[in-house]
Amino acid sequence: MSTVASIQQLSKIYRKPGTDVEVYALRGIDVDFEEGEFTAIMGASGSGKSTLMNVIGCLDQPTSGRYVLGGDDISLMNDDALSEIRSRRIGFVFQNFNLIQQLTVLENLEVPMFYLGITPHERRRRAMAMAERVGLTERLDHRPMQLSGGQQQRVCIARALINQPLILLADEPTGALDSKTGQQILALFDELVADGKTIIMVTHDPSVAHRCHRVVHLHDGQIIKDERNARHAVHVEGAQLA
Repeated sequence: MSTVASIQQLSKIYRKPGTDVEVYALRGIDVDFEEGEFTAIMGASGSGKSTLMNVIGCLDQPTSGRYVLGGDDISLMNDDALSEIRSRRIGFVFQNFNLIQQLTVLENLEVPMFYLGITPHERRRRAMAMAERVGLTERLDHRPMQLSGGQQQRVCIARALINQPLILLADEPTGALDSKTGQQILALFDELVADGKTIIMVTHDPSVAHRCHRVVHLHDGQIIKDERNARHAVHVEGAQLA
């Protein structure tokens, strides 16, 4: 496996407005993410999970250290370059979906490609193919409010994958779903990883983390444990895409 993303001695310091007080959100983080690997990030509130995901997702830059994504040193980039990286190399899956309510499933899938200047014909072709990949062919003309939570999350996953990113970042992707539907979404993640996708997921649920190849534990801005799961994302029996 090749390394998709590498973080080296990365720290992030926030300064409280109007004071000299510094808050260390991340302290000298070292971690690599490999192609086709499913990683869970866990930790209590304030451990640095969100900050680490924001840095990986190019939503925030480190105070010091390096972040290399697909061979590019992200820590040296300006805002315009970071925006381009987010559009082309990173897919985001949110707990609350963040779909555009006024648009259909097909139109929601086309939005990320519109900003990259992809032709209407190619946008439509890719959107229809991705909808089929996640089992939503029969829902192309539906709007988010007409879909179940699981279906909305599948739209979110399809949208995240539409520009063929290097990594997929998922923030509590099953948090707003019931247990059965959550297992169906995790089964879809398993399939994506088997196809070579790299997924990094924040979760507070140990049973969800147990499906991943590895679990990175954060505490007070530091990695205190980086362990491999013996199960290696075993498919849960009975979790079928519906």
